[in-house]
Amino acid sequence: MTSRGSASLLNFFIFNSTYGQREGEEEKKVMFYFPDEADIDTKVKNIGLSEAIVQFASTFSDLPCQSVHTQKTRQLFLEPEKDFWMVMTVSLPFKEKTKDGQPYAEYREDDVQDSVFESVLSLAYKMFKLFNGTFYHVLQRADGDVQSLKQRLEHFYNKYLLTLKLSQCDLLDVFNGIHFLPLDKNTYLRIQCFINRLEATFPMVKYTAFLYNDKLVWSGLEQEDMRTMYQYLITSLFPTYMATEHQGGNQTRPQAQGPSQFCKFMTGPPDLTDEKSMGKLPRVFVSTETDNEECYLLVYRAMSATICMLVNVKCALNVPTCRKLDTMLAPQMTKLASDIKEQHYQRVPPPSAADPTFKYIYFNHMNLAQQTTVHMDLQKRAGINIPQEIMRLLSDINADLTRSNHDGETIVKTTSDFWVVGKKSDSREFYVVINQKNANLIEINEEVKRLCSCHLNSVFFLD
Repeated sequence: MTSRGSASLLNFFIFNSTYGQREGEEEKKVMFYFPDEADIDTKVKNIGLSEAIVQFASTFSDLPCQSVHTQKTRQLFLEPEKDFWMVMTVSLPFKEKTKDGQPYAEYREDDVQDSVFESVLSLAYKMFKLFNGTFYHVLQRADGDVQSLKQRLEHFYNKYLLTLKLSQCDLLDVFNGIHFLPLDKNTYLRIQCFINRLEATFPMVKYTAFLYNDKLVWSGLEQEDMRTMYQYLITSLFPTYMATEHQGGNQTRPQAQGPSQFCKFMTGPPDLTDEKSMGKLPRVFVSTETDNEECYLLVYRAMSATICMLVNVKCALNVPTCRKLDTMLAPQMTKLASDIKEQHYQRVPPPSAADPTFKYIYFNHMNLAQQTTVHMDLQKRAGINIPQEIMRLLSDINADLTRSNHDGETIVKTTSDFWVVGKKSDSREFYVVINQKNANLIEINEEVKRLCSCHLNSVFFLD
């Protein structure tokens, strides 16, 4: 018996039914299609089928169609903007079996969960919106030229889709939460004062976010914009930059001495002595007083502290200006990074094998705060390894709790002797996987209470 054990992307396309309404012009509806090598008949056929499904489903419900289940595939639908539909088709994992001497495929429908892949599709749109603005905004800037939108979509998604790891998606992709770094009031106020001085000294800096390692300390962006920006930073920009660092691609400034030699622009000028090189300077679109406000994204790192500055695109941003920014940022951020490091290691005990029998996920819908010990490097921190079927069970429990408008609690014991607990209370969710074979329900309940108190500083409770 052989097994194909993970989901894979079959196609991903975007269409608008208001285009190509005449017979023979159906291909005008296609805004983007992956894989590109598919012939035009296949593209038109799949989009036509999706249109029919959407229209058929609308006769039964006021809610838009979200997914279609078939024997071999799962298709997800999203209408992020009026008349624009995004569709993603995922293949189902299967096992090859034999019955009466004849081979057949047994497809594992439960291995692909709607809530997980709906979140993946939603994030795909939000990432495009972050770097390009909305679909209609792109059209407006191009005076209604659809070809301009198609080029933007192709340029973005041909790269973005290659980064998707569908087989590794789970409950954490549903939450897309933000890891915050708790600090004492004095340190937090010092950071806020530093940001206020920065924005007052350089009025072109309109919005700012401050991070330490991969955790957010302060943000001046709207919550949803910061959520998408945070995902970009921790999954793309930071890992790519660190990989380049390890390969020796980013050299320290030869004129710098002491801690300031570790202060650099992650986006922007790679060498402050080169007047002509501004380096990579992404543009982002955020929702503020006006929708689709365009800004430069200038990211600066000092030791383990990072500041993201969204700069007005109407202002001239050049190397001399970045040198002035560096002069201000380097000493102050170096001192803040050093103080945060000292405080952080005093408050957080080093990893140990004290609790090797559990993993947890916490998420707060109000502020998007997330804490988790899932997917941590087991070589660096002791703990159980959660099987894929347990992660799928967590997503199922989450989907059940989401469908209910009431607070609740679910406790499950699996055949593999794992205890799985899901709690929802006051916009907070808490999930625990405990590996205690001989424990009973009462003991597990007490253990969960202890974990809430110990690891979440009593921010979550459910009687």
